[in-house]
Amino acid sequence: MSEKTPPAPVPNPEHDVAPPPAMLSAQALHMALDTPWKVRLELRRMLCLPAARLVFALAGISWGRGWRLYGVPIVQKHRRSTLTIGDRLELRSIPHSNALGPFHAVILSTRRPGTRLVIGRGFGMTGGTICAEESITIGDDVWVGGNCTITDTDFHPLDLATRLARPLDGATAPVSIEDGVFIGMQSLILKGVTIGAHSVIGAGSVVTRDIPSGVIAGGNPARVIRPLMADHSGENEP
Repeated sequence: MSEKTPPAPVPNPEHDVAPPPAMLSAQALHMALDTPWKVRLELRRMLCLPAARLVFALAGISWGRGWRLYGVPIVQKHRRSTLTIGDRLELRSIPHSNALGPFHAVILSTRRPGTRLVIGRGFGMTGGTICAEESITIGDDVWVGGNCTITDTDFHPLDLATRLARPLDGATAPVSIEDGVFIGMQSLILKGVTIGAHSVIGAGSVVTRDIPSGVIAGGNPARVIRPLMADHSGENEP
């Protein structure tokens, strides 16, 4: 006898998914009364907007539509590299912007000539680092939990003699994170990895090999735990 597909979860109206579109509204008043820290956070976001826009402008990165930055990220872009980001970006760089408490501002870094860091639409990240020396490609609607690191490089050679002679010549290999991936907090995504579309990486994982689409994976090193449960459309059914 086959198992029945579980019903889709019912959204909880008490869970505010975003600030209200109009600050002078009943919804905004409700948010201010119930969660006053969110009001302070929105005010701080607006106050840091000029500094955040300046950081991206100085790096030669176009400001996208619907970007929401809580605090000013650290952007280290090599002038002869490519760093592009799609619309609806959300970066949380200050401790009280997320209950997980970012350890530091979000860092986006391209370190060499010819490096490519391409981030799609709807990307969200709390604290943590994305550091590219060769190529990191991130699809649409990818969310990265608090204090994760995504990198395509070992940074330093493993061999001692090479490390002493050329300390920055660590091995590199491209990283690809496909659409709809969710990466749990304090995870580490290492060089040469592809994470397939819609997969979920458990908190604290170290991803050292490819993860297929539509699965839950976790551990150190990360392994597939099980397929994702089927949604209401039947997609990703085991």
